[in-house]
Amino acid sequence: MNVEKADVVVIGGGIFGCAIAYYYTRNNPGKKIVVLERNELCNAATSRAAALMTRIRPKKAFIPLSLETYNAVGEMEQQLGESLDMKTVGVMHVAASESSVRDLEELMSIAGEFNEPAVYITRTEAHKMAPWLKTEEVLRIGYIPQEAYCDPYLLGTFYARCAKMQGADIRQGVEVTSLLMEGITATGVRTKDGEISAGKVIIAAGAWSPLFAAQAGVGLPMAPVRSQYWITERAPIFPVDAPIVLLPDAQAYTRPEGGSLLFGIREKKSFSVSPEEIPADISNFIFSPDKGMHDLSEVIERLARFFPGVYETGLKYYVAGFSGYTPDNNLTMGEVHGKENLLMATGCVGAGIAVSGGVGHAFAEMAAGHPNPYDFNSFDIGRFGEIDPFSREWLDKCAMARSLKKSG
Repeated sequence: MNVEKADVVVIGGGIFGCAIAYYYTRNNPGKKIVVLERNELCNAATSRAAALMTRIRPKKAFIPLSLETYNAVGEMEQQLGESLDMKTVGVMHVAASESSVRDLEELMSIAGEFNEPAVYITRTEAHKMAPWLKTEEVLRIGYIPQEAYCDPYLLGTFYARCAKMQGADIRQGVEVTSLLMEGITATGVRTKDGEISAGKVIIAAGAWSPLFAAQAGVGLPMAPVRSQYWITERAPIFPVDAPIVLLPDAQAYTRPEGGSLLFGIREKKSFSVSPEEIPADISNFIFSPDKGMHDLSEVIERLARFFPGVYETGLKYYVAGFSGYTPDNNLTMGEVHGKENLLMATGCVGAGIAVSGGVGHAFAEMAAGHPNPYDFNSFDIGRFGEIDPFSREWLDKCAMARSLKKSG
């Protein structure tokens, strides 16, 4: 059998895999990294994301990762001579309960710690920026002007194109059939085309990551949980330059989408599924037979409190995909305790697009044998102890974490 050699092999060509290749080739010229994607690059979770590029959030460990994404965008735009066309519209945090006001005050304080501009605005100012927004019951509104959103597929392909220019070997249509282990040490992967031995193996396979982790005897603590959103018909009340709006009291988020409104909600009972039940081609999976309408109907009153026009506004598109969720809504990634040369870039908890730059940078450094430049303590793979990632109990626990999530 043909055995190829590489310094690093990455399983999965989503945004994490492409970002890792970008940073690794940039910082380690002459080293060989191979990224293997069985379908097309960024065709699963990446391309289905709402792509809020959140910089400031309650979980401080995410923030340096997101700030690095913004750095990467600028550098890649210069390298490619193209614009990613990020929409820097800012984000409004709308608080309509005392607990949400407290959370907002803490968030505004965190923004100050990171020297990010953040101001309180009036209801009138908020309604002027987002004419669809009903503000009568709102207690306080924070506005962080440097927040943005982007086209997630485009960002993923920017990483891939720059990585290729720097020497990365990125292969589409190549399926990894198994992880190669010698005792506790990962030594490479087997594909239908042959084996690739590598000094480091990185699992970045999104919803399917627990399947590869299990081959190494690791119960990866994450579960594929459905994220879903809708895009309305175009209307004058949805300005193209309106800000992102986060509605924690409705457990909803919105952003503009070319004269329409894109919005997502947290369902009463989020949908999770075992990785074993997800087909290789995600386009063959039925996320919701009724395009999420039952889930939306159960919580629409919460949303209508702030967006009363939702009842009259037509819904044009429905988009769903899987995010890797955890019970504490923290990322699950890093080195694997008790294993050698095996890294997991997994468990995006709906923040994968925003944190992609920092994740790419971190894993490129670790793959090169350097210390992780970021604090991954709260992302530790062993933090839940021994778990069965395929059990119904675990899947339900991760789904509930998404149902209870309030932030964007």
